[in-house]
Amino acid sequence: MQPPPPRNQPKRRRLLALPAVCPCEGIAPEPLLASLVSLAADVASRRAGDASAFPVLRRAVRQAVRLAGLLLAFLEEVRDAATSALPFSAVIGLTELHVAMQKMRFLLTDCAQRGARLWVLVNAGMIASELRLCLGSVAAAMDVLPRSVVDASVEAGELGRLVSDQAWRAVVRPDAGDRLAARSVRSIMDQFKKGVAPEAEDVMRVLRRIGVETWSQCSEEVAFLDSELAARSDAGDDSSSEVVLINGLMAFLVYCRVVLFDRIDSKRADDDAAARPATCPEWIRPEALQCPITLELMTDPVTVSTGQTYDRASISRWMKAGCRTCPVTGERLRTADLVPNAALCGIIEAMLLSNGVSLPEPSSTRHHHGDVGGSAAPFSAAAAGAARLAVAHIVAQFSTGSTEERRKATCEARKLSKHSLFYRARFVEANAVPWLLCLLSIMDASVQDNAVASLLSLSKHPGGRAALVEAGGIGLVVDVVNVGAKAETQQNAVAILFYLSSNAEYAEEIGRFPEAIPTLVRLIREGAHRGRKNAMVSLYGLLQSPSNHAKAVAAGAVAALAGLLCSDRDGDLACDTVSVLARIAEQPAGALAVLSSPGLVARLVEFLAASASRSGKDHCVGLLVLLCRHGGEKVVALLGGMRGLMGSLHSLVADGSPTTNKKARSLINVIHRHYELSRPSSLPAPVPDAGRERIVRVVL
Repeated sequence: MQPPPPRNQPKRRRLLALPAVCPCEGIAPEPLLASLVSLAADVASRRAGDASAFPVLRRAVRQAVRLAGLLLAFLEEVRDAATSALPFSAVIGLTELHVAMQKMRFLLTDCAQRGARLWVLVNAGMIASELRLCLGSVAAAMDVLPRSVVDASVEAGELGRLVSDQAWRAVVRPDAGDRLAARSVRSIMDQFKKGVAPEAEDVMRVLRRIGVETWSQCSEEVAFLDSELAARSDAGDDSSSEVVLINGLMAFLVYCRVVLFDRIDSKRADDDAAARPATCPEWIRPEALQCPITLELMTDPVTVSTGQTYDRASISRWMKAGCRTCPVTGERLRTADLVPNAALCGIIEAMLLSNGVSLPEPSSTRHHHGDVGGSAAPFSAAAAGAARLAVAHIVAQFSTGSTEERRKATCEARKLSKHSLFYRARFVEANAVPWLLCLLSIMDASVQDNAVASLLSLSKHPGGRAALVEAGGIGLVVDVVNVGAKAETQQNAVAILFYLSSNAEYAEEIGRFPEAIPTLVRLIREGAHRGRKNAMVSLYGLLQSPSNHAKAVAAGAVAALAGLLCSDRDGDLACDTVSVLARIAEQPAGALAVLSSPGLVARLVEFLAASASRSGKDHCVGLLVLLCRHGGEKVVALLGGMRGLMGSLHSLVADGSPTTNKKARSLINVIHRHYELSRPSSLPAPVPDAGRERIVRVVL
């Protein structure tokens, strides 16, 4: 079940939904008339003659706007000519007019919405019917208005009769050009279904009709249809005919974007404004707009109980991992409530809009192109055909395109494969992985960055991982980790190794490359937050192969992890550090390296006592058990003498998970058994000193 939207983010009205509100029954005629004048003025102000504003249903829109102008003139005349209060019998007619004009305003707003042009085109018949009903409602409402209102003046009477006559006689239907374009869309979809590429001129004719002339405008159309899919997914409607149609139209637009547009243009017509980098107001520090966890611009800022602000997705992941402290201050969170920071959100949005960039949707409500419920099922045969043709064109550009064409092709591959399972599978099917690996050696930073990001997405697919290994791509990926053109490129390359390491055979294969594990250790020691995290999870995966343990120890992994544990005491990196150390200690050589690191055991005991992460505590107590197993009685004696350890273990016995409980019991009994065996049998049992912790035997 999806969580309700935050209170400062009301649910968006679905396109072509007409939630008109009927005025209350007891309303007086005068305020109702004033509201109706304002509403009619809004509708009449629409630029009906501007084909760029209303590329579809142009004649119908002109009729609706012209009628709204006549109605506005009539209402203003009635208001100005009234010498006394309007009769209450006028409320019925004015209410009908108010509801009809609300619906008309919704329809005109939807017809003019940027990004919704194709959806409006395929629904032109339904929209024309709704407009026709609105005009009929206006005519019926004019007929029930009291004569004293209609004939408030001679001019009012003439205008009233003109409004009624125009509303009754209006013929509202899609233009001939709209009907032809809609038929062309259906014909092109039929060609896609057969796997045939349509004529470029036929496709461009449709795009010109709806006013889509650039790559960015095509992307706007895709983004809008994506949001429509999201709305239906939230409503639990993932398999209706509308969802299939929307997916088909998205695939059609993706094909157009990939094949017909040669370059990725700026989102703003003003090239100078578009090229200007985003700047924030002088009175605020840029880092204040970044999430302290991800160091990325916050799109849905929320404040926790300590007063610190984070991006909702980041802090939610932090809390779901069992952490109950503030990542910045280290204070324990008194409550898990997340309060939307509307002020900061407004600042970020204003900054982006002033630089020609729209604020992305909050991560809690964001949905991605073609990935409905994580499944490719809603794709029709036409959508599948369009997707295959688009992917084939992209892969061809990988092999034969110029640098500029490769830059665009890799950008498209990155976008399509990032969130869509269907497109991910199509790229693997089209043998894109070997070509992407070839692009890793290109000097162009943009091509390399996009190629690595695409490989990262494809490595999430089993076939993509297999293709990468079979093509000998592991060494190339390791090279990118070392000498990638951008820090983000290097971090994505590390993430590829993580997905490959999920397979034991691939993990062993990665370990055979002499630079692989030392490179990950170097990133743990020197990298940024994301680079360190990716390196640790990748190393954790590689350590499932026993042959990699000695290589990790030899590369200095324990020293690097120990240093990180001391510098990131309570953050999420500390939890990852302990989990990797636990994996290293599974082998005797690894446990010896952990024990040989100065102060590391004491730091682990401190972490066990202070950490709020349940998973971190579980890994830590498991690590201590492994150290006792491989280190023998000396390690047990060392742990037994450490203040605070027994209290932490008893706390885990009482409140920990079943797995953690079992490990804590085991460690308590090992320490207790050591003290029993080390005490001479002739000596009486020592009386516990009030200044020392008592060791209590726990019965399994």
